[in-house]
Amino acid sequence: MRTETIHVDSRFGEEYAGTYVFSEITWAKRSRIITKHTKYHPVTGAVLSSDLVGIQAETIWASLKQQPETKPITLQKLLDEENGIPIEVGEIFSNVVNKLCGLTLEEQKNLSEQ
Repeated sequence: MRTETIHVDSRFGEEYAGTYVFSEITWAKRSRIITKHTKYHPVTGAVLSSDLVGIQAETIWASLKQQPETKPITLQKLLDEENGIPIEVGEIFSNVVNKLCGLTLEEQKNLSEQ
């Protein structure tokens, strides 16, 4: 599986500075994450709603294989609306994970429209 290593400097806070390694996740894992955070119509199967933040946070968490020893990233912190990670760090992680895990722009668009 493909991996990507990124280095985050201290401009987002010393807490987040360090090396992060992300790895591609399997199709099954990605599908389960999407299904967990998506509500479907019981008869037609049409998408009623989806939690894009939940999908992205769990995808980042599943893909994260290494982080600084202080372990600044947790699933709870990725999901926290009040004391979560800085926007810029989240965007960096999202871009890396979307590239590795194959979430296309069209899929992102379709999920965000819900």
